[in-house]
This record gives sequence, C-alpha cells and structure tokens, in this order.
Amino acid sequence: MIRQKITVINKLGLHARAATKLATTAGRYKCSVSTGTKEPLVDAKSIMSLMLLAASKDTNLIFEFEGPEEQLACDAISVLFADYFGEGE
Repeated sequence: MIRQKITVINKLGLHARAATKLATTAGRYKCSVSTGTKEPLVDAKSIMSLMLLAASKDTNLIFEFEGPEEQLACDAISVLFADYFGEGE
C-alpha cells in the first residue's frame, strides 16, 4: 500500500471537472484509490464522493493506493495535480 499527501494547488479546487478527471484517472488502474482529509477516506473512483469532499485550493488530501498497479496510479494522480488538472492554474 502507498499512502501519500497531495495538496490541491489549482485555483478552483476539486470542482466538478477536476473531480471527473481524478475519478477517470483513478479508474484506469487495477488498484483501489481512496482519498480525503481524514479517516474514513472515500473512493477516488467515485465523482460524487470526490465532490462531497469540497476540497478547495490548499487542501491537503491523503491518498491511499492498494493493488497491483498502485505505483502507476500514484504517479498518474500526482502528475494530474501538479498539472493543475490541465487547467493552467
């Protein structure tokens, strides 16, 4: 299992479009991906669960990856956040 903190750096936070991109990215990998600000974490493959987090800019999210492709999923999601979800800022 990989456990990592990732900070939301984009201006609009984890809004609908960003949540969709995150859930889609997480869904590509054969592992469980969970996230949240505290326990219990939610399923990062669920857009609705991500939206309910209401994670704004500068929110520190805990991610847990578990399964055969956990490192690939961790890397892809880290890149997604670092790239501001492809929104430029």
